[in-house]
Amino acid sequence: MQNKPVALVTGANQGIGLQIAKELVAHGFTVLVGSRNLERGEAAAREVGLDARALQLDVTDQASITAAAERIRRELGRLDVLINNAAISNTSKAPCMSIAEYAKLTRPSNVSLDEVRAVWETNVFGPLAVYQAMLPLLREAPAARIVNVSSGVGSLTMNSDPAYAQRSNFGPVYPASKTALNAMTLAMAIELESTGIKVNAVSPGFTKTNLNAYAGTETVEEGAAEAVRVALLGPDGPTGTFTHAKLGKLPW
Repeated sequence: MQNKPVALVTGANQGIGLQIAKELVAHGFTVLVGSRNLERGEAAAREVGLDARALQLDVTDQASITAAAERIRRELGRLDVLINNAAISNTSKAPCMSIAEYAKLTRPSNVSLDEVRAVWETNVFGPLAVYQAMLPLLREAPAARIVNVSSGVGSLTMNSDPAYAQRSNFGPVYPASKTALNAMTLAMAIELESTGIKVNAVSPGFTKTNLNAYAGTETVEEGAAEAVRVALLGPDGPTGTFTHAKLGKLPW
């Protein structure tokens, strides 16, 4: 087993995940760059640096997840940080379609159930499947941390407020998938609260990435900041929280 701490970032071949990987390497981690496409993961790992390794990982494929966990144990023998970052916003939205336009096509009354299932498979069931596969390794770490990259658009409290600016875009696909991920986060935190493993959700904000066709207003550096901070929490840090780098604690 190697001496340096090891972090796995899913969906790390681009965007926020790639930036998180870069920053964790700078903090002394060996980082596994999780990517559905191994070639893209290898290119991203080269960009991150010598302490990054590409890891083929499709969070919707149990065989891929199992193989990834086995490889981590075999080659590194440890896992200290898991960042569930991989996510999709839709399966069919045209690049020219705005978030508001897409929201109108995905109301509870007219949304395709196949669309809901596909997005939830990546954004909700994926993190849970990766959690289950990686937990044996994380339990062996001296101070493991799990970070689920969520979104403020999934906050039920904020969307219940008629004054919330994004309320009209709340729907069963991406926003509700992040609501469900928040629930998964709390369930994980409750399960592990007696172990010292901290589990938290973070919102990167409206970051300029491929997820929103680069319509975001914040940089990837800003979007990655809270995930990195929470991944590095000390023994007195919280568990079971939902936070944003600038806004602080967010309501569930």
